Amino acid sequence: MKSIRLLLVDDEKDFLTSYSRRFLRRNVDVCTAASGREAVEKIESAEFDVVVLDFLMPGMNGLETLRRIKGLVPDLPVIILTGHANPEALCLGMECGAFDYLLKPVGTNELYFKILDAAGMHHRTQG
Repeated sequence: MKSIRLLLVDDEKDFLTSYSRRFLRRNVDVCTAASGREAVEKIESAEFDVVVLDFLMPGMNGLETLRRIKGLVPDLPVIILTGHANPEALCLGMECGAFDYLLKPVGTNELYFKILDAAGMHHRTQG
C-alpha cells in the first residue's frame, strides 16, 4: 500500500513531534510546518495527499492559510484542527473548502481515520 503524504501544520512543536511519530508508524509520510507561511511554501514545492491544519496560529491564521492552499491546489483535502469551537470561523473554513474539522485534543485514531477518509477522496478525484 502506498503511503499517504501528509502535511501537518501547527505552531505547537510538541504536537508536531508526537503526531509525526504516531503517523510514521502507520505508513504515513509526514512533513511538518510550524506556520501558515511555511505550509504554503511546502505545498508550492511538494505534493501532498492531505493537510491537517491548526486553525489558531500566530501570523497567518488557519483560515488565511486554507485560502492560500486552496488557491494553489483546489482539490487538496484540508482537515482543520481547533482547540476553540468558534462556529462562525469553522463555518467559514468549511465554506472555503475544508474537508472537515476536529476539536483538539484529538485522539490519534480519530485523526488517522479522518486522514484516511480525506486521502481516499483525494485519490478518487485524481483518478
